[in-house]
Amino acid sequence: MRRTPLLISVLVALSLAGCAGGRSDGLAAPDGRIVLDCVPFARALSGVALRGAADDWWDEADGRYPRSSQPEIGGVLVFRRSARLPYGHVGVVSRVLGAREIELTQANWVHRRITEDQPAIDVSPGNDWSLVRVFWPPTGQMGSTVYPTYGFILPDRPATHAQIAANIGRAALVAVNP
Repeated sequence: MRRTPLLISVLVALSLAGCAGGRSDGLAAPDGRIVLDCVPFARALSGVALRGAADDWWDEADGRYPRSSQPEIGGVLVFRRSARLPYGHVGVVSRVLGAREIELTQANWVHRRITEDQPAIDVSPGNDWSLVRVFWPPTGQMGSTVYPTYGFILPDRPATHAQIAANIGRAALVAVNP
C-alpha cells in the first residue's frame, strides 16, 4: 500500500484537531477522534453528488448518473448491505487493470484510514462485478470475503489516475469537514 506524505500530514493534523476540539457534530467519535466515512470521501473524490447510506447510492443515482457493470476511473463501486457492511460501502475506481481487476481508493475500508489503489477483483459468475473480493491491508493479501455489489456509478466527467491521486488530500479534508 502506498501513502502520500501530504495525506499523512493532513490526517495527523486533523486527528489532533479532533482531539483538541471535542466536536459533537457527528464528525468526531465520543473519544474525540475524527470519524472518516466512505460516503463523504467518495462524494468528494468522485464528484458524484449523492447522499445517504452507501447502499442507497445505487437507487439515488437512477436518472441522475449513468450506472454500469463495467468499471471506469473515477466511477464509484457501490457495495450492497451485508452482515459485514450493514450500510453498504462505496469506493472510487482509481485504476482499471483488466476486465476483472481494478484498484479502489476508499475511506474506512480499514477503520479510520484512507487506502489508495487497493486491488479489487470481480469474482461473479457472469463477469458483471456483482461479487467482488478486495485487498485487506492488515494481512497484506486479497481478502477471502466475497462482497455483493450493485455495480458502478459513473461521474459526469471522466477522470485519470493522476487526477484521483492529486485529489485525495482535498477529499479527506472535505470528508471530515463537510
